[in-house]
Amino acid sequence: MILLQSHSRFLLQTLLNRVQNLEKSVELDYHWVEFDDVRYHVQVSMKNPHILLLSVSLPTPPRETFFLGGLPFGAIEAIKSAYGVIVQILDPPRDGFNLTLKLNLSKLSPDEEYRHALLVKVASVREVVLGAPLRVILKYLASRTIAPDIDRLVALVHRPNESFFLLPQQAEKVTAVFPMRFKDSIDTVLATSFLQEFVESRRTAGLHNAPPCLWSHSPPLELKGATDDALSANAGFVTFGNITRLEFLFPFLVMLSILQTRLCVMNAVIFPRHVEGKKLDRTVWNLSTFHAYVNYHVKCSEGFMHTRMRRRVESLIQALNRAKPDQEKTKKAAHTRSFKRLSLKESRTNSNS
Repeated sequence: MILLQSHSRFLLQTLLNRVQNLEKSVELDYHWVEFDDVRYHVQVSMKNPHILLLSVSLPTPPRETFFLGGLPFGAIEAIKSAYGVIVQILDPPRDGFNLTLKLNLSKLSPDEEYRHALLVKVASVREVVLGAPLRVILKYLASRTIAPDIDRLVALVHRPNESFFLLPQQAEKVTAVFPMRFKDSIDTVLATSFLQEFVESRRTAGLHNAPPCLWSHSPPLELKGATDDALSANAGFVTFGNITRLEFLFPFLVMLSILQTRLCVMNAVIFPRHVEGKKLDRTVWNLSTFHAYVNYHVKCSEGFMHTRMRRRVESLIQALNRAKPDQEKTKKAAHTRSFKRLSLKESRTNSNS
């Protein structure tokens, strides 16, 4: 099982190295891409070694999502609340990016533990920005109120040109719906099997109190009014209901285990999640990366099958090799029946005798 980390490991390592060598004048220019097509760009100049520019490019939003100035609603407020004075938002951002942050590393706290926690938060900029709308809705959910000026159906981007939906129409409940799409036909079949077992696992003893999870081929009635493109899903729809203030079961009711000859087995493991306090960020991250979580385990299942097929082929080849006759003994028998060539003189002597 994988639990995706909210922070970028490469970005965190870059920040830690820069802070530890802040007195050194070095030039950095790093580009990299992480899952779901989130791109990063880090720059540090020789003139200002304590200033770091971090640019982030988000997945291409579909038509049904609402972006304000290239960012999800609530993203600016979330950045200011998370980072404080050490981060300045550059307007406009660098070309080709949705957001550019200017970090003044000289303003970091001398407390090593607090500084490290803040750098981890900076490395989690993806969660802060993309999860901003979801965080706003769940904060109201924690207080048992409905967020004002929020539509009945909220579309949130989580992959390029793909979105998932929230229905925050009740003070005690938020429903999340994920259209599951896969490009490869084999991945579609495996994901369908995965999600069906995913739903059935709730019937396991010990999971009867878990939040309900539904899967269907057709879109649920709650998505009435969404565009046809948003509802195109070749692996069905997953609906999480009752994401309440009490608990959000994660990782999504169960974790995938690969056991013996079965393709995939769903083992029930309960992780109670709350939307109050520090647990809110984890819930936001888990919802935002649900498709990546499923896709990872689908690829694991596919790799497991390939490994077993290769081992089976190897065992069959070994059986065929053992069934072949011993070639060395055959060659030795052929050598014992060989004839010696006689010279002309020897042949006359033998004939006279």
